[in-house]
Amino acid sequence: MSDLSDPIRHDLMERKVQGEALRVSEQQFRMLVKGVTDYALYMLDQDGNVASWNSGARRIKGYEESEIVGQHFSRFYTEAERQAGEPEQNLAIARAKGSVEREGWRLRKDGSQFWAHVVIDAIYDDSGELVGFAKVTRDITERREAQIQLDHARNALFQSQKMEAIGQLTGGIAHDFNNLLMAILGSLEIVSQRLPHDPRISPFLDNAVKGAQRGAALTQRMLAFARRQELESGPVDVAETVASMRDIFDRALGPGVLVTTRMPPALPPALTDRAQLESALLNLAVNARDAMPAGGSIIVGAEEKVVAKSEGSLQPGHYVVLTIRDEGEGMDETTLARATEPFFTTKGVGKGTGLGLSMVHGLAEQTGGRFVLRSKLKEGTTAELWLPVAADEAAPTSATEEFDTPSFHPRRVLVVDDDALVLLNTATMTEDLGHHVVEASSGKEALEKLRSGPFDLVITDYAMPQMNGGQLASAITAEWPHIKVIVATGYSEMPEELRGKFERLGKPFWSHDLKAAIERTFSSAAPLT
Repeated sequence: MSDLSDPIRHDLMERKVQGEALRVSEQQFRMLVKGVTDYALYMLDQDGNVASWNSGARRIKGYEESEIVGQHFSRFYTEAERQAGEPEQNLAIARAKGSVEREGWRLRKDGSQFWAHVVIDAIYDDSGELVGFAKVTRDITERREAQIQLDHARNALFQSQKMEAIGQLTGGIAHDFNNLLMAILGSLEIVSQRLPHDPRISPFLDNAVKGAQRGAALTQRMLAFARRQELESGPVDVAETVASMRDIFDRALGPGVLVTTRMPPALPPALTDRAQLESALLNLAVNARDAMPAGGSIIVGAEEKVVAKSEGSLQPGHYVVLTIRDEGEGMDETTLARATEPFFTTKGVGKGTGLGLSMVHGLAEQTGGRFVLRSKLKEGTTAELWLPVAADEAAPTSATEEFDTPSFHPRRVLVVDDDALVLLNTATMTEDLGHHVVEASSGKEALEKLRSGPFDLVITDYAMPQMNGGQLASAITAEWPHIKVIVATGYSEMPEELRGKFERLGKPFWSHDLKAAIERTFSSAAPLT
């Protein structure tokens, strides 16, 4: 008997030790699960009632164990999800597939919501019978918000890069178009001056000039969008500007549209170009009218806002925010996303160029502000034009300021342009003004001709290959400081270090523009831009 009892006793002892170890292990596991605070770890019975509860569940969901054990887990779902049968569907999937994973809004005890990542696993015993479910819930609200902000930043960057690429393309097209218009308008003016008035011919010349001028206006809008338009920025009284446009609004918008202005009594001046601002406001008002075919009201308001930290391209500082709000048809998300792209329009053929909002966008960006559109279908549109507050400074010199005009002296002028059509027109205009003209088609050729004879003035295009007009002007100033230089350009493309040193002549120009630029150049009071 003793021989048999020892093995039995030994086996019983082993089983007892193993059982104790298992008990201790299970206890440690329960303590581990109970002590986890970053995850809600708990069991559900076969019907979905809560069977256990850990510290993480208490922290995340707000229920004490005594309050929630025995309650159905559907109380963690929103009302809409409960009505849709989401809790039961998740358990059914877990039964069929062994596990289900979801993300969505869940409810805390206090009724607040959090964004949860949830995993439900079906638990089976050794015989394969379902005994319940293990449920793991994480509060990932902060991660989701961070991801949303990252997605918004990426979308903003993509939009910015797209608009920049479109702007570069548009600016390049506008520059080439300006040269074509320069050739067309210049030639038409020369022909008109040299031909006697003929009722059979002159109306068609006038018609051609008007068509070319419309093309020039279109080009200016393209350049405004590309932020390559020359702006005469200075302090602008926004409230007074809007008030002065009431008559224009009334004539342009018609009797079916009521314009209401809401301006604060002490609005600081904005730093912008007043003429371009007026054009932008008129564009926005016309767009608002077109969105209200049956008529309606437009509210034009303004306020000062402070930006504490950089928001995309918007730098910290004080801004005047102009708003134009209508009660029209509004835009869907797809249309809103493309609204400021050049040539995109929802208007019928011949009713819009698709450059109005592009021009407003360009004006805002070029002045250091931003343009924001907010709209929903059937809920109207609000346009916000953010403009930096002007620093305390003297008002800019008026474009109409008169200067002492020197008595006429014929000058020896070198005209430089790599475009043969523009070169011919500019040279002819200059000759018709009474000056002696020599032509050059490049910066290199210009320097060679300057070395071969005396000159008083050089009129040069800016955008030229190998040596641009700015580089040529600097070389001329260094070697022949007595020679005056006029730089002709379709937009403000001269680098900052050249501004203020040379007279700028905007393309396309007429002979009177050329004459005025020459007079300013030889006037001691001439302002340089």
